Amino acid sequence: MSGSLPVLYSFRRCPYAIRARLAIERAGLLVELREVRLAAKPPELLQASPKGTVPVLVLPDGPVIEQSLEIMAWALRQHDPDDWLLRRDNTPSGEPVGPAAEAQRELAALIRCNDEVFKHHLDRYKYASRHPGADPLAHREAALQVLGDWNRRQEQAAPAHGDAWLLGARPSLADVALLPFVRQFRLADPAAFDALPGLAALQSWLGRFLASAPLAAVMALQQPWSAEAPGQPFPTGRLIHHLALAADWQEAIRAGVYCRSTRGRSLEQVGFIHACFAHQLAATQARFYADGPDLVLLSIDPARLAVPLRLESPAGSAELFPHIHGPLALDAVVAAEPLTAARQAA
Repeated sequence: MSGSLPVLYSFRRCPYAIRARLAIERAGLLVELREVRLAAKPPELLQASPKGTVPVLVLPDGPVIEQSLEIMAWALRQHDPDDWLLRRDNTPSGEPVGPAAEAQRELAALIRCNDEVFKHHLDRYKYASRHPGADPLAHREAALQVLGDWNRRQEQAAPAHGDAWLLGARPSLADVALLPFVRQFRLADPAAFDALPGLAALQSWLGRFLASAPLAAVMALQQPWSAEAPGQPFPTGRLIHHLALAADWQEAIRAGVYCRSTRGRSLEQVGFIHACFAHQLAATQARFYADGPDLVLLSIDPARLAVPLRLESPAGSAELFPHIHGPLALDAVVAAEPLTAARQAA
């Protein structure tokens, strides 16, 4: 991969970085992941964010997002399929009212409790050697008090059928923001944690998280980044897509390279090839190909691109789309699926 995706500096086991990666994964986006060694932080990280902690997201146009919750919000404002931000019941102007406003207040209070209270006790229990004078057992008990509160919340919110979450019958930003820290608490003594009485709802909640595909995806092993080795597209394996007119794709096969930007316009005319993420595909097809021409759906592996890939917004929109800034080599196309007019109408 060559190009200017947003750069995420991360450390695999850091719970703040885990929750940022979870939001990016769920939002269907792509970033360049730079795994850092905390004992040897790269100068590029320190230049972007002198505080030197992770996660840090560096956007191609200059802004730097230095807090995990702000990175999560950046991603989910692009695409939030499960409404983790609890905005579905907002007014048209975006303001929460009634039950939605109360749920968002509870969400914020839960995250504050985690970040300001639970994390304080977690650090002094799990990493007692870093905090001279701290009593790890006292801090363990204090952390368990917080976990007990979260357990009671889930017991009260449990639906008649299905799983319980912190704010009801479906997950929210609160669950995703807290679970990496509860995971870290359990890792201090997994057997003891699993045997704790009175925390059945919370233990089930954590168990679902530990067994989940999203956690497995964001915890994949990564080699430490260096300036000599490019970062990797994250999430690993995420594809981008382009709708090509069937005739244009046949011409690309003959030429050995694809150079169409969009319908009726060439790469030379536009400067890049339009692409989209999976969640943008249906709207793209409806907007530009509603008359049902024969199409080929190209699925493209960003890791195989030899030209820059950038996330950019069309004029008048804040929605980010992947744009390929150069010719598309055919070996970057991992699938080419014909979409005939009859199939599109089906």
